[in-house]
Amino acid sequence: MTVLPLGNEAAHDAFAAAMASGVLHHAWLFAGPMGVGKASFARAAALRLLVEGASPGVLPPGFDVPEHDRTRSLINAGSHPDYREMARLPKDADKPGQDLARSISIAQVRALQPMFATTPSMSSRRVVLIDAIDDLERGGANALLKNLEEPPQGTIFLLISHAPGRLLPTIRSRCRLLRFEALGDDAMTSILHERLPKADPAEIAALVGAGEGSPGRALGYAGLDLGALDDALAAIARDGDEGNKRRGALARSLALKAAQPRYEAFLDRVPAFIAAAARTRQGPALRTALDSYDAARSLAASARGLSLDPQGTVFEMAGLVARLAGRG
Repeated sequence: MTVLPLGNEAAHDAFAAAMASGVLHHAWLFAGPMGVGKASFARAAALRLLVEGASPGVLPPGFDVPEHDRTRSLINAGSHPDYREMARLPKDADKPGQDLARSISIAQVRALQPMFATTPSMSSRRVVLIDAIDDLERGGANALLKNLEEPPQGTIFLLISHAPGRLLPTIRSRCRLLRFEALGDDAMTSILHERLPKADPAEIAALVGAGEGSPGRALGYAGLDLGALDDALAAIARDGDEGNKRRGALARSLALKAAQPRYEAFLDRVPAFIAAAARTRQGPALRTALDSYDAARSLAASARGLSLDPQGTVFEMAGLVARLAGRG
């Protein structure tokens, strides 16, 4: 049985209807926030497309595929001849998933061409899934565009995008857009309870708020005591932390080597925390919040890109939060 990601049922239904129509566009752009299930759905769709290509009309409508289906087994083993999935590769082949390359390279796109020179092996279809097309370097995007303009026989492209506005307009124009939205709190809570059965309600609530509709983002914060971070930021925003005791304690705790994951979470949370505060403000208070938000985003980016001192960075970012109290 194939389990689709929770939420975005309208997008799932739209793709199912396109499959059932018998006239399926050759290129799809699955666009929406990161972590809302686009790639998970794309993999389920790819599996179903390949199964239907091998055995047309055997399965009932939808996305279900038997657990022991041969196509599923081949895809899981990475050996299906008609399926390719592209993503950023690890810089070190001995450490898959760690320290990934900055982009999907033109060499990866060119590696598809021998496959495109032949007909599909096991059915009338082949599927190429790119997660995410946003990561494709410019040369690779231009190389892929040639395939989108003149699609190889039987090939369906499923392109994942977190920021479709940044893509080449010529790529967007060749694709049918399927839009995915952020999930509601009920769906988020259900997913997090399922994935984190030992988490207490307070942690789930904190993760729902931090995830902002993205289960993937929320799960990335699991186990980091996000509620305590948010409580510290709320206290600083409430009274401005005159004397800097809270800011200093927070900076010292997050500067420890063992606290690196929480430090990374902090860099994400401060701009989001200030943005949420800005939504409740007007006039000069709103301007202060917006300026603090811009400064926090810039500082977080610099902290990562330039490897700034964590203790000093935390102290400075907490100072931006303190401005929300009218001081700091």
